[in-house]
Amino acid sequence: MQILPATADHFAAILALNEAFVDVLAPMSRERLEFLDSLSACHLVAIDGDDVVGFVLAVGSEADHDSVNFRWFAARYDSFLYVDRVAVSSSRQGGGVGGLLYSDLFSFAARRGYRRITCEIDAEPPNPRSERFHGRFGFEQVGSQQVEYVAGAPKVVSMRCATLDLTGVRTGQS
Repeated sequence: MQILPATADHFAAILALNEAFVDVLAPMSRERLEFLDSLSACHLVAIDGDDVVGFVLAVGSEADHDSVNFRWFAARYDSFLYVDRVAVSSSRQGGGVGGLLYSDLFSFAARRGYRRITCEIDAEPPNPRSERFHGRFGFEQVGSQQVEYVAGAPKVVSMRCATLDLTGVRTGQS
């Protein structure tokens, strides 16, 4: 297993993974992925053999991101790394792929001086798998909001934050 920076060569696989989990991720076109990649501070893929089995895309607080969830965090925190989306192939979930991606993400955040990593998790309807995964990395709820990614399909998301010291160690304080 390798964790590598994402390139345009990985985009088709990233889009396929996003589509496989579109019920818990916002829909994403190729154009949207290219835009998010251009904003990203950290965009990583997990590669097993020739296959992309996971990815994480994170945007720094300094970016001009149009996401309502990013803007929610921007209104509250000066410096953060926002996980726009993370996905791991169904066949590889529970096998440590997400942990490898997040370990690299947390190290990146510490090296760049980000004190917080933020994300949202579906609360209504709930996403217990994401809840457990993010809980292992010290993400704590700091708020919630209603969002609508697809017309007529509102949901409530739990706004989460993990606080780091500058070595990448989670401090448990938001």
